[in-house]
Amino acid sequence: MRIQRIGAPEFLIILGSVLFVVVLFISAVFEADIRWLHFFQAFMYIACVALAIDRNRWGYFIGISAAGFWDYGNAFVNTFFLNGVRELATWMSTGRVVRPDQLVAVPAWIANLLIVAGCLSAYLRHIQSRRDDFLRFLVAFALTSAFFAADMALF
Repeated sequence: MRIQRIGAPEFLIILGSVLFVVVLFISAVFEADIRWLHFFQAFMYIACVALAIDRNRWGYFIGISAAGFWDYGNAFVNTFFLNGVRELATWMSTGRVVRPDQLVAVPAWIANLLIVAGCLSAYLRHIQSRRDDFLRFLVAFALTSAFFAADMALF
């Protein structure tokens, strides 16, 4: 593996991934029953960083798929992010954090947004368009979704 110079997109990918893995760890502290789920979920983000640093488009596809799916699900499918925003507003107005397990949704969502932005930017900057990239993205999306679904089913 050749280590390339880390530019702004790679920095966003690394920053977002590290922040999200830290949030996974913090969340696992509050809820012991999801520790293994979060442990294995972190591997998608580690793979994204390792591949993205090497300018491998699979890393970008994994990052967009995993982080984009997580942000989409938490913005439009469940109320985790909305509950986190409400907890943040409560904290800002009262100075008290009542549900830190919900508050972590806000930095988690932002971290995933950074990953998506970094992966999209890196892909557009470093990879010349290929016809089969859309198919590769769909494969990456299917595999990351299947990995996450299996992770949830097992743990």
